[in-house]
Amino acid sequence: MATAIAELTPTQLKFRAAMANLSAGVNVVTTDGKHGRAGTTVSAVCSVTDAPPTMIVCINKSASSHEAFMANNKIAINVLAHVQKDIALVFANATDTPREKRFDDPRWNVASHGVPVLEGAAASLVGRIGSVSHQGSHSVLFVEIEDVVTNPETRGLVYFQRGFHSVGLDMAD
Repeated sequence: MATAIAELTPTQLKFRAAMANLSAGVNVVTTDGKHGRAGTTVSAVCSVTDAPPTMIVCINKSASSHEAFMANNKIAINVLAHVQKDIALVFANATDTPREKRFDDPRWNVASHGVPVLEGAAASLVGRIGSVSHQGSHSVLFVEIEDVVTNPETRGLVYFQRGFHSVGLDMAD
């Protein structure tokens, strides 16, 4: 359960305000397998190394999808394009789309990679969880990347000052 704002310390409140000023790419992380198909919107994603290709993904332990990620072990990190704000909102529980209908959108390729990959995303990175660390309210997944799909013709989607923004080079540049 999320901590109520009134229960936060002054340092936690200042930390949240500072994090609103940290631009972050918007991602929908997905999984599929014996423990079900699931996805969640996250901004806490970071590359670690390219030898071997590894990324960090932070998943809130209270997320309904947390156990599916841990048990299925295979995930896709879908780096959203600027036109995919609607997908981010669906997987952030900010719409009335039922969980069982989230992957009905035809942009989801649920067959080719073993996990849902979003067509038209700026990038999709598919991999397996190599290790997990736990820090406070989150599990930190170290994902060993096995396959990558990129779309260099699109602009990215970032979250800044509690809102979504398009970012990228002008195609004329």
